[in-house]
Amino acid sequence: MRKQKISLGKILVMIMLIIDAVIVIYPLFWMIVSSLKSYNEIYQKVWGFPEKALFSNYKEAWVKGISRYFLNSLLVTIITIFGVLIVASLCAYGLSRYKFKLSAIILLACMGGLMMNPQVCLIPIYSLLNTLHIRNTYWALILPYIAFRLSLSVLLIRSYFLGIPREMEESARMDGCSDFTIYQRIFMPISKPIMVTCAILTAYYAWNEFLFAVIFIDSEKYKTIPSGLMTFRDALSTNWGVMLAGMVISAIPLIVMFIVLQKQFIRGMTAGSVKG
Repeated sequence: MRKQKISLGKILVMIMLIIDAVIVIYPLFWMIVSSLKSYNEIYQKVWGFPEKALFSNYKEAWVKGISRYFLNSLLVTIITIFGVLIVASLCAYGLSRYKFKLSAIILLACMGGLMMNPQVCLIPIYSLLNTLHIRNTYWALILPYIAFRLSLSVLLIRSYFLGIPREMEESARMDGCSDFTIYQRIFMPISKPIMVTCAILTAYYAWNEFLFAVIFIDSEKYKTIPSGLMTFRDALSTNWGVMLAGMVISAIPLIVMFIVLQKQFIRGMTAGSVKG
């Protein structure tokens, strides 16, 4: 009876996983198939395969502006990732290894940051960017992205740092290592899984963020993929094949990144959530 219950449980789990996989994979599959169709086929054969795969849609999308938007998104995302990891890891190191009067307040502020809605801060951020004369530049996206991803990253990295034995830190101090050397030579190499986790979460946010990219950027020179794809829509008609091809191109980097780093991502999420 016990074996039968276990096997039945496994069957139910497999069914749930298969259903979940279909829900996740089907929209991607439909988007890829539709990106190879002509304009008429998208409307006349919504669920069918294209009679002739139009890879020219990808070429047209790339030439029409996706190449520029892609490079802008790549630049903004990479700088945001490095900014978040550096600032968050330093803050997490201080909160996990030092006890001072403001540590509890800073920790509460980080938790409160998780509840901060970007839409609420839209007007103050817009005014601040105008005052600093950085609106309509890369920094108009990078700095808000870093600010809104710091809270979660600090809490995750701090939880991971709390699991590092203090004996390693004490032995390093006996060898004459400074605080920054301990952070650089011990904590950072050990913490690769949680760093990868924070990098993926930050990349997902920065790559797909739409609201700030539309409001803070006017020039075509600095537009990222989410806002740039809007230019593919015409007033009267839209070439949906080209637009879907642009969406496929924009989705590829994050899919590849997650597939390559999924083991580190899972390790970081599980290890960073067991201590507080």
